[in-house]
Amino acid sequence: MRPLTELMIKIFADGADLAEMLMLARHPVIRGFTTNPTLMRKAGVVDYRKFAHDVLEVIFDRPISFEVFSDDFDEMERQAREIATWGDNVYVKIPITNTRGESSTDLVRRLSDAGVKLNVTAILTLAQVEAVTECFASECAGCVSVFAGRIADTGRDPIPLMVSALEIMRARPRLELIWASPRELLNIFHADAIGCHIITVTADLLKKLPLVGKDLAAYSLDTVKMFHDDAQKAGYSL
Repeated sequence: MRPLTELMIKIFADGADLAEMLMLARHPVIRGFTTNPTLMRKAGVVDYRKFAHDVLEVIFDRPISFEVFSDDFDEMERQAREIATWGDNVYVKIPITNTRGESSTDLVRRLSDAGVKLNVTAILTLAQVEAVTECFASECAGCVSVFAGRIADTGRDPIPLMVSALEIMRARPRLELIWASPRELLNIFHADAIGCHIITVTADLLKKLPLVGKDLAAYSLDTVKMFHDDAQKAGYSL
């Protein structure tokens, strides 16, 4: 197993807890950050703009994505254009559709043509990958975020789809594929093996990074000790 520091894939921390983000910013393998309204609500964020500016005061040297939250495309565009002004390292997250299932590709095309760096999110099909790839301006950087973890939740292997997504995206060399919503650290190695550019990982999973490469016999003993200690603390008897 290769050490994380030797992998080609970039690990982005996915979350919206400011203290946690600042702590992760000191970790050498964290190459960027992503947020979304669900994570922000879970973290107790009440002022979107203030939260973003607080983050950007200290995280200004790595890419970070902030998502629009309107369901109307005109308002999405207004929000996206404001968010894009917050920093050179800022990517604007645009959902692949609104809640009515209407495609956001026209909006993606307008914003990309205007030079806005985008992260198109909530993608789960190759048809969506193909449609959105065509909308990016060839000279504009951007990300295509495929929720591989959610694909796996349906019983489907996401790896063939991700490989096909990379092939589709070759037409836009400045685009990067994101393996989103991983379910285990092994997904980092899966994504790296196929040449995926970025993987977003939540803080809960990142806490397991010290386990990468751990001796399995030692891990087995640790597990036995955990079961024994918990039985003792519970005071079980037969």
